[in-house]
Order: sequence, then structure tokens, then C-alpha cells
Amino acid sequence: MGSFPEPPRRDRVRSIFSGRHPWKLELGRRTLLMGVLNLTPDSFYTASRCAGTDEALESAIRLQDAGADIVDVGGESTRPGSGGVSEEEETARVIPVIERLSRALSVPISVDTSKAGVARRALAAGAWMINDVSALTADPEMAEVAAGGGGPVVLMHMRGTPETMQAAPSYGDVVAEVGEFLSAAAAGARKAGIAREMIVIDPGIGFGKTTEHNLELLARLPELAALGYPVLVGPSRKSFIGKILGVEPPERLWGTAGAAAAAAMLGADIVRVHDPAEIGQVLAVVDRIREKMS
Repeated sequence: MGSFPEPPRRDRVRSIFSGRHPWKLELGRRTLLMGVLNLTPDSFYTASRCAGTDEALESAIRLQDAGADIVDVGGESTRPGSGGVSEEEETARVIPVIERLSRALSVPISVDTSKAGVARRALAAGAWMINDVSALTADPEMAEVAAGGGGPVVLMHMRGTPETMQAAPSYGDVVAEVGEFLSAAAAGARKAGIAREMIVIDPGIGFGKTTEHNLELLARLPELAALGYPVLVGPSRKSFIGKILGVEPPERLWGTAGAAAAAAMLGADIVRVHDPAEIGQVLAVVDRIREKMS
């Protein structure tokens, strides 16, 4: 039986900061929380859906007040089997909300999109971070937009597309293959002009992976953290938790807490969640334990 992976040491505080923007995120003092704001009618977790700008503003303020360090705004569902929406529709959902949030929130805004046109407009409207589930591969203009924006970029691994990703995903060594992909994606981002300190990597829990793949990625997260980039993990209420516990999304909070605790203990810098208040309490305890291990 293999030994339990040793978590990466947190003995150095790193910052994600751009002189063009007022925002600064400190990594290493504690695990940061990214709150999920869905502007879609078909997100897998019904309670996270927002209809209209006023409801989105109220939800975003609740996420911020509950402890979210970043609010991640998405206008296109990436749940398994989803077919996507047009750039025009995604823009119409996202931009008015980001314009409103940029005047109301005291935490930075991330835009969850793979479309360069949406990202460009979102940055102009007040977003700071781009969270791209395709790792800049879905749109040939996205790397240029991200580099020009000057803020952080999340590069996520996904096998296939949201519509096809869960059609019998297979890997030889899921951690090695995901790591190779993310390393290459980060190198491509740097070549496009995105600063190394602005790159965040995400193994893509639930995106073209089975339950066992997801568990392997979490268990061996130190190997991905060793690539040298901040790591974001998004386990919140996903199907692998449901398969382990036999429950639907509304009952997956405590399973999410377990996955988030493991991710933070094993090297995640940011955890993307629907429930920052509850998960924030879990991570506060995990972070204190990690302090004793470093």
C-alpha cells in the first residue's frame, strides 16, 4: 500500500496581482473560496440558478458576505450533456450582471467562459479573472484576450466537450495525463503573453472523468501542485459525490465538505463552491491543521 501523499508546504505567500487592477489575492495564508454564480436556466444544481440581474446581485452579495474571495459568473452550463449557447445569448446573460456587480461587490469577479468575445466584454464590464474550462483551446482568440486583460486565468482540463465528456472517459494514468495537459496549457499561455504568476490550473473534477478518476486526482493532488502553479479545485455538489453517497445535488453539501477538505489538505489554493459559508468553516479548520504540518 502506498504512503499518504505529503501536502505541499505552505511556507511562502504568493500573490496574484496586476498593476492594472485594484485586486490582489494572497495564496498560501489560507485556502481561498470561489463562489459560484450561475446565470443559466439549466445548471445541474437548481438552487444555484439566478433569473435576472436583481436576483443575481442578491446572490452575489450573499456569496461575498458568506466568505467568497472571488465570485465566478457563468452564463453557459457546462454540466455533462449540455450543448452550449450562442455568444450572443451568453453575452446577454453575463454582461449586465457583471456591470452591476462591479459597482456593488468588494471582491473580484471571475467570468466562467470559453468564448473570447464574452471574455473581452466581461473584462471591459469589470471582471478580473477568466475561468476557461477549455484552457484557452475552444476559441483561438481567447489567449490574446486573456493576455490583454492582464488578470488571472484559470486553465482547466476537460476531456472532450461538456456534451460528450462523460461518454466512457478513459485514461492510462489520469493524474499524469491531466498534469501533462495542464503543463502544456500553461506553457502555451505564457507563450501568448500571460504572465506566469497569473496562471491558475484546475484538474477539472467531473469534466470527462469517472468517480474513480476524480478520487485519484484528489488523492494525488500534490503531483499537480508540484507543477508550480496555483491549483483550483471545483468539487461542489458534483455527481461523483452523489455516486459515493447515493444522494442528489441538494443533499451533497457534506460530501462536498469532505472533498473540499481533502483538496485543501493536499494542495489546493482555491476551492470553487456553491456554499462558501459552510465550506469556509471546514477550510478554516483544515488550514489551521496544515499550519502544524509545515
